[in-house]
Amino acid sequence: MKKIAAIVSVAGVLVLAASGAAFAGKAGEAMKVLDPDHDGTIDMQEAIAGAKKVFNAINPDNDGTLDAKELKGRVSKKELKAANPDHDGTLDWNEYKALVEAQFKAANPDNDGTIDKKELETHAGKKLLRLID
Repeated sequence: MKKIAAIVSVAGVLVLAASGAAFAGKAGEAMKVLDPDHDGTIDMQEAIAGAKKVFNAINPDNDGTLDAKELKGRVSKKELKAANPDHDGTLDWNEYKALVEAQFKAANPDNDGTIDKKELETHAGKKLLRLID
């Protein structure tokens, strides 16, 4: 009986650790994909390259713009409105790129021009990650 209790206890700890580390794992996985030079950081050029892949992937109609439906889960309605200076209800590549650049700057409080894993795990980093991964 003590062995079963110990196994259940260890299993519970593993489940909690896994759920608590879910985003940390996502940030780590994203870092592997978005950091081709393997320096442990994402610079603006790498972020934009990731953003371009996302933009193309979530634009199944290939019309060159992303509407609210295509952006669902990545950009809120409020963020879409703010990032849409021509007020056409969609983001073209330049508008999406500008949003990524602004979010990159927000996720880079030390202004060193790179985002590390710790910065990706912040609220601003998570918002950036939704746009580039």
